[in-house]
Amino acid sequence: MFGLELSFIWAGIIAFAVLVYVILDGFDLGVGILFPLAKTEQDRDVMMNSVAPIWDGNETWLVLGGGGLFAVFPLAYAVVMPALYVPIILMLLALIFRGVAFEYRWRTKRWKRLWDFAFFGGSLVAAFSQGMALGGLVQGIEVVNRGYAGGWWDWLSPFSLLTGLAVATGYALLGATWLVMKLEGDIHDKMRRIAQPLGLATLVFLGLVSVFTPLQDEVYFQRWFSGGSLAFVVVVPVLVLLCAAGLWKGLRGGGDHLPFFSALGFFVLGFIGIGISFYPMIVPPSLTIVEAAAPDSSLGFALVGTVILIPIILAYTAYAYWVFRGKIDPSEGYH
Repeated sequence: MFGLELSFIWAGIIAFAVLVYVILDGFDLGVGILFPLAKTEQDRDVMMNSVAPIWDGNETWLVLGGGGLFAVFPLAYAVVMPALYVPIILMLLALIFRGVAFEYRWRTKRWKRLWDFAFFGGSLVAAFSQGMALGGLVQGIEVVNRGYAGGWWDWLSPFSLLTGLAVATGYALLGATWLVMKLEGDIHDKMRRIAQPLGLATLVFLGLVSVFTPLQDEVYFQRWFSGGSLAFVVVVPVLVLLCAAGLWKGLRGGGDHLPFFSALGFFVLGFIGIGISFYPMIVPPSLTIVEAAAPDSSLGFALVGTVILIPIILAYTAYAYWVFRGKIDPSEGYH
């Protein structure tokens, strides 16, 4: 019985790490996606400086989620990796290329435009790849005899392309609202204007993904439209509309912080919806959390270190955001 509890505790920890990564690195990638829209070099500098102190710390949560999956759900890791190898490798390469661009663009004059493009391209590819990987996972992975039984390109489908566009658009919205919160002047006003169509596009994509997800597998349909989950069919859309109202109110002059936190609400609600669809599966449609879990001794041993580590990471992350709070002063660059 205790082993079952450990499995679900670890599933919650990994889900939490992935959600925190999406929240924190989402606006970071969104700033990169919006990079070409800045007209002047000074605008690009302040856009990058808005995330420069915290971008690498944000990706700690990706390492925690991926490493945790490998350590405590090895069967799920062994199935998911070959199924989604292409989008995952594209994402990692894009994040590496983007990280190099972060530093190199400040050290060169001649090639600065190249590294600006690398920052944009790496951000866009990473965001789109994450969305496609999510779509490939949601549409289901074929498992036979506890191993992946599909092909190299099974993840590629109209649904995964839709989720790729949805995630990239949502990240761009997060980036725009982050810049509204952190910047001043013309670039602030421009991002406020850009955030409005991005908000509408994100709502449309959120609606489309919500409609097509239950059609990917009968398990999802039964999960959403029967039993206790039926209440969420009403509650979640209402909460989404409340977030949309907050976003529009903020963008129309209701403060610089409200749009960002309203946009975050879209992602939190979307993540909750995916959790409802998946539970108790970890690799849909057939591999459950309990089936994929490591031995109880491994789960318990890893949990001891994680219980110590996560509060430290949370404290460091909170401190970093506190130190670099407030508007960015263009005359005081981070680099």
